[in-house]
Amino acid sequence: MELSGLAAKNEKPPIRTAFFYIPNGVVQSAWNPTETGRNFALSPTLKPIESIREKITLFSNLDRIKVPGTDGHAQASSCYLTTARPDELSPAGYPLKRTIDQVIASETGRHTAFRSLELSCNPYEDNRESVYFDNISWFGPSHVARSIRDPKAVFNRLFNVTEHAAHRSVLDLVMEDARSVRHKLGKRDQAKLGEYMDSVRTVEQQIERVNKRQREIDRMKIVPPTKPWQAMRRDEFIRVMGDLMILALQTDLTRVATLMTGPERWSSPLTVHGLFDNTVSHHSMTHNQNKERVRHDLEALERFHVEQFHYVAERMDAIEESNGTLLDNSMFVFGSGLSSGELHITNNLPTLIAGKAGGALRTNRHEKFAEGTPIANLWVSMANINEVHVDQLGDSTGALRLT
Repeated sequence: MELSGLAAKNEKPPIRTAFFYIPNGVVQSAWNPTETGRNFALSPTLKPIESIREKITLFSNLDRIKVPGTDGHAQASSCYLTTARPDELSPAGYPLKRTIDQVIASETGRHTAFRSLELSCNPYEDNRESVYFDNISWFGPSHVARSIRDPKAVFNRLFNVTEHAAHRSVLDLVMEDARSVRHKLGKRDQAKLGEYMDSVRTVEQQIERVNKRQREIDRMKIVPPTKPWQAMRRDEFIRVMGDLMILALQTDLTRVATLMTGPERWSSPLTVHGLFDNTVSHHSMTHNQNKERVRHDLEALERFHVEQFHYVAERMDAIEESNGTLLDNSMFVFGSGLSSGELHITNNLPTLIAGKAGGALRTNRHEKFAEGTPIANLWVSMANINEVHVDQLGDSTGALRLT
């Protein structure tokens, strides 16, 4: 896929916010650097980001409060970006409420064709786990922003003009029928119909925004993915999804995205070509990392994930915009809802941001905060950078100073 063109024409590029999620935490001894401040020495797991270290910020001692009585892995993924306090539980017992990506998208989505984009590189075809393990974005309790794992489906959603035109024709018929029956309804039913018509108008606006960009998008000659996701190597799958995410951000079809490299737990065999000769179980590896060989393999898998993050970040940094690059105008977060999959703990979560958010972030730094600092404080700061002005999100105690 060719990545060049559109954003360079913007006088003032918007801020884009994206999350790159890894399941099951990290090996803490290989992740945590010993130095803080500028030009810190990268840890073994972070070595792959060396070429973009000038544009990254590492955060230590950011925590998420774990709620007892629910599965640690399901809570890790479903609650990673939540703004809920531990006492604000969904019917299933998870503190979901609304995730920070959707808080930001509530503002940025007013300007884009799609409010947000949720992607998953789940390689498993069995339905071993529930919805909580394979999604990190939530509109609210029991209202998941369900992730998509088929690259062709993602492409069609973003760029298939024929599909958009067909949807528009259907919407026109729906609106005509709705208007014809409105005068026959009582006040209560008219209110419900009004809400429905508002949602239809939102879809119409999305289609109009896509169509307005279509001539410019066509000039980019974007080619859809052809290989089925089931036949892709692990690195290929993640990178194809990363490229699609970049295209959506670059063309301003959305300014908010999440990409899960894989679901939480899910003990089915995992194939990672070029890294392991045999299939592995990521989840099981975390619980056997006291064995040197297993820990060595687990660290290799975590470096593999950092390498894929580095690939996407470098691609973003290669796209020129009027005041720098797409990465310069982004906050691209690498993280996990567990710090250690072995112990199911949620303090000192692995947290890294690539990008400068248009100059709002100090980079090439390792910021180590006081123990117990809520990661929600970082979400507050990111919301404010996106001009979504909030004083508190969930268990936050204030905004982090990032400049």
